[in-house]
Amino acid sequence: MRQTGCSEEELFSFLSAKRREDLGYKHVLSSMCTPPHPVALRAHSMFIETNLGDPGLFQGTASLEKLLIESLGTLLHNPDAVGYATSGGTESNIQALRIAKKLKRAGSPNVIAPASVHFSFEKACDILGLEMRTAPLDKDFRVDVEQVESLIDRDTVALIGVAGTTEYGMVDPIRDLAEIGEEREIFVHVDAAFGGLVLPFLENPPDFDLSLPGVSSIAVDPHKMGMSTMPVGSLLLRDDPGLLESLSVDTPYLTVKREYTLTGTRPGAPVAAALAVLDYLGMDGMRAVVTGCMKNTHRLIEGMETFGYPRAVTPDVNVATFVCGDGAALPAGWHLSRTRQGHTRIVCMPHVHRDVVEEFLRDVGESIC
Repeated sequence: MRQTGCSEEELFSFLSAKRREDLGYKHVLSSMCTPPHPVALRAHSMFIETNLGDPGLFQGTASLEKLLIESLGTLLHNPDAVGYATSGGTESNIQALRIAKKLKRAGSPNVIAPASVHFSFEKACDILGLEMRTAPLDKDFRVDVEQVESLIDRDTVALIGVAGTTEYGMVDPIRDLAEIGEEREIFVHVDAAFGGLVLPFLENPPDFDLSLPGVSSIAVDPHKMGMSTMPVGSLLLRDDPGLLESLSVDTPYLTVKREYTLTGTRPGAPVAAALAVLDYLGMDGMRAVVTGCMKNTHRLIEGMETFGYPRAVTPDVNVATFVCGDGAALPAGWHLSRTRQGHTRIVCMPHVHRDVVEEFLRDVGESIC
């Protein structure tokens, strides 16, 4: 820290230089985040100083959080769902497993998760002292339900399903997992951090949400396809407030005397931003965004296969993967990623619009020539 402060001009010259070192989103094809919608930016700036960790001081902002959960619950077929706005999927997944562990006393508690599960579950199990048993995937990169069943024992506290896997954009057979969970009285958590704001806007989407009686909780991130500012996720549970209350600790010096959230200080600005986007666009607007992303995904797959790069799998959501090989002549200047299996991965977020897809395909064609 400086002994004497610098001028505002010097400070912002330095900050601007550092900001220019960041990558612009235009050629980033690997991210599940996207530039926030303009109404999200406006709402965020209005609530920039609010703290949901002490909600009695920010009652208006706290009411927006309730509206956000109600809106997401309705979208996911349970308007009576309880929950709160988290910092993202990692926090939501940790909290869901905390609840699952508390609900079922087990000598050596374990969780059964797909091999495709997000790495946040490794963190969650490490923190909570849970054994994570990994179930293999089928040929379409969805979890093999029979393998899940074979891993269950009396100490299994939770089953995990993913609705929109990070690497391949696939939806696990959530209905089957929910039926197993309901029959065997095991907590079922759905990680829909990405797919939760894609699948409801597709024609004939697979069952994945709180419409299934066996689904206990679900994670959805508005800072992904919801185009909110960062960070804001959400954890929703069936209409039993006691599930959240099981996580509560005493907070004697705040305006509320008990809290169930994982973090203490919680920014209200991205919560307001998330609600603003959903209210501004509505079902029709969100459907248009998702439809556009899916069309671009299909166009990308079609174009890449024309150049001899077959799809690894046909995705359920807007994530495309290709068999390119280590020596593939993919164009420079574009930021892609690879899956653990070595497939090239591209996420068609809202910033990856049709012109971007066509520019990329043109560069792919030129790189081959």
